[in-house]
Amino acid sequence: MTLSATINHRFPGFRLEMDFEVSGTGLTALFGPSGSGKTTCINAISGLLRPDQGRIVINDRPVFDRAEGLNLPARRRRVGHVFQDARLFPHLTVARNLDFGARRSSNPPSAAERARVIEMLGIGHLLERRPATLSGGERQRVALGRALLTKPQLLLLDEPMAALDQARKAEILPHLERLRDEARIPIVFVSHALDDVARLADDIVVVNDGRAVATGPVDEVLSRTDLLGLTGQSEPMSVITAEILRHDVEGGLSELGFNGGKLWVARVDGAQGDAVRLRIAARDVMLALEPPQGISATNQIAGRVAEIRSGPGPYCDIRLICGGSALLARITRRSAERLGLGPGREVIAVIKSVSVNRRAGQGPALNRPAG
Repeated sequence: MTLSATINHRFPGFRLEMDFEVSGTGLTALFGPSGSGKTTCINAISGLLRPDQGRIVINDRPVFDRAEGLNLPARRRRVGHVFQDARLFPHLTVARNLDFGARRSSNPPSAAERARVIEMLGIGHLLERRPATLSGGERQRVALGRALLTKPQLLLLDEPMAALDQARKAEILPHLERLRDEARIPIVFVSHALDDVARLADDIVVVNDGRAVATGPVDEVLSRTDLLGLTGQSEPMSVITAEILRHDVEGGLSELGFNGGKLWVARVDGAQGDAVRLRIAARDVMLALEPPQGISATNQIAGRVAEIRSGPGPYCDIRLICGGSALLARITRRSAERLGLGPGREVIAVIKSVSVNRRAGQGPALNRPAG
């Protein structure tokens, strides 16, 4: 499955000039500050906006081509669209809201498919209730179900958690993870919340002032120190995909492996081989020239300095290559000078803390001390 979008559109005082491509069945985040053009972009993809110029192709099928005079209406594009507000029909029960989505499909879902969507989103106990009696997170889960039951070839999520408080957000995040892993359709997720993007996205398109300024796998893009100002990060983080190698039941620990080394964290629920996503703040990485002895930190990873960039105040940001993974550290410039750090220098990264998320929608974020 491929989405290819070239979109040019002008508003008073603003111009959108987007050009990007999404492949596969994962989740791609359109990330950027409010007003950068993210929502305009997906409105054009879904058919709610007719761009001044451009071309949009979904699964090798053009749905918009201004030069050719092609502009398929939204109902014919087979695109599911979930908005920031759920937009459920208030006079219909949850079951009838879901059935409305099913009736919009040219190939209506079977009873088994409907049951799978309901189970995946955890809304079976809500079927006879009306939207006014639901929490914000429950309404968004029903809106997701309604969109999925149209059997779309592409799902667009326009900041689905922006209006939720932290409790409701924690309620819906595991379902979004499961949707990403089990729905087997490409998802474009609009967000200005970096933590959500780091947790959910496989790929990212960084949008700034109406343009896509960086695209690629989320672990690669978020490890770029030159994008800190555009991503809104006060400090960098590393995003790494790993797998569960084994559990130390007696010690209450899990060993995780990634393309660069192994880490011990507080026990993660899951089986050997299950995928997890690690987020490591640069401030939680210390550097040494030799493996340090007599310290409490358990996790030490060998790496090579790839880049050093000045950060705020007395700090600098150092990008390491550890095997096939990038790892970021923030230390003082004085420390970097004292250690004689420069590109190519071999170092030991001492990791103090790791945040772990399951990659199969099986639980909320867990802050896992690493040492």
